[in-house]
Amino acid sequence: MRFAVRVKPGARKDSVGGRWDAGERPALVVSVAAPAVEGKANEAVRRAVARAFGVRRQDVAIVAGDRGRDKVIELDPAPEDAARRLADLLG
Repeated sequence: MRFAVRVKPGARKDSVGGRWDAGERPALVVSVAAPAVEGKANEAVRRAVARAFGVRRQDVAIVAGDRGRDKVIELDPAPEDAARRLADLLG
């Protein structure tokens, strides 16, 4: 399963939820406390998304947008209720 995310690094705390409407499809907002330096924010994004979907961090991959705020995340394997969880998180 793949979906778009919009990352907000340097937040007060890690959180997953909300909608970012800037492209052809809405993106899930992922806020992380880690700074956007040396891949720290990317690792924090993987951990936060893994927690939100109830999967291992190793099951979350950033497949596009490694150096930007807009990314494409892949869950492999995705849990059976992943689509419902994504819809709930998008609000």
